[in-house]
Amino acid sequence: MKKTLLAAALTVGFAGVANAETSVTLYGLIDTGFGYTQFKNKSAEADQANKTRRVGLYDGVQSGNRWGLRGSEDLGDGLRAVFQLESGFNLTDGESQQGGKLFGRNATIGLANDSWGSLTFGRQTNVSSRFIADSGIASPFGDSFANAAIGQTFTSAATVRADDTVVYVSPSFSGFTFAAGYSFGVKGQDWKVSGGDTFNADGDLVNNTDASLKLLTTGLLYSNGPLGLAATYEQLSGDTLDEKVKAWNLAASYDFEVVKLHAAYGQERNGTMSNSNTAQLEDINAIQFREAWGDSVYKANNWAFGVSAPLGGGKLMAGWAQSKAKGELRDLIDEVADAKTQNNYAIGYTYDLSKRTNVYAVGSYIKGYAFQDVTATQAIVGLRHRF
Repeated sequence: MKKTLLAAALTVGFAGVANAETSVTLYGLIDTGFGYTQFKNKSAEADQANKTRRVGLYDGVQSGNRWGLRGSEDLGDGLRAVFQLESGFNLTDGESQQGGKLFGRNATIGLANDSWGSLTFGRQTNVSSRFIADSGIASPFGDSFANAAIGQTFTSAATVRADDTVVYVSPSFSGFTFAAGYSFGVKGQDWKVSGGDTFNADGDLVNNTDASLKLLTTGLLYSNGPLGLAATYEQLSGDTLDEKVKAWNLAASYDFEVVKLHAAYGQERNGTMSNSNTAQLEDINAIQFREAWGDSVYKANNWAFGVSAPLGGGKLMAGWAQSKAKGELRDLIDEVADAKTQNNYAIGYTYDLSKRTNVYAVGSYIKGYAFQDVTATQAIVGLRHRF
């Protein structure tokens, strides 16, 4: 009753006119935990910090904190106008996430039909994040639970969001769903300058150059009964990139009811879709190898295996994920540091207190973090509520 009244009030407030064919829903999620994280750089030189730790509250561990509005209007003949506006925030200090964007998590409008699918426009996640991570096929943790997230290894599935994006998602045909999208500017679309000589602040010639990064994203998902399968391909291109950044992933899961198995394999070439690893390395004065080798030589192969099972009224999760630098990338890292293979071990447990509230605990240990002699140890317990 409360949700119905709220939806009606929001419809009047935001649309001006409410009717039975239009719906607007206010929703949200609040998640915080208490935990411990330590990074240890075993290869640090004498003038570098070799250990850093943090104890205290953590934001959005199982799920990022958010509030949002979603709605639809019946246009007749099965066609609907749909929109979603979703804002991310920190619970601990109230600040906005996603670089301070008001609706940084999602801002889309589009058309949908049960017969042909949906077509949405705006800021939204890529297909790998949806089919590999959000589906829960590749890992029982998805791209959640802090350092246990699949995005620590498969960067193209690390909840990658892109501005100026068009995405088509088909309806399910015998369990198969296809999706494809294109971003005209991952971080906003730029103007292409041409005619005459134009220089940037560094004195470089920039005429006929478009600084926007373009993203091609596509994938196929199969979900029918206990079996789940996913295959995705991502391609990032732009005038400012030496080579196109490419990533492809395969994932499978099977639910035996008493236990569910997860597996994934993927490759990344010429760069990564997300830089979460190198960003955290700045906090421990680790060698910034990205500056030494550049994105164009990046080459890594990724694996993941996981298991989840019902236990004591909740769900137990465990997983292992590995990322291995290959070829020239590994050789160049060896020149400045002993290159390592990144191995991520994680275990977690969730328990529902109600349909909307649950508690969780997660622990992870990463060895060879970001291909260096760095370890990351983490343990967090938390509480999540959805409304």
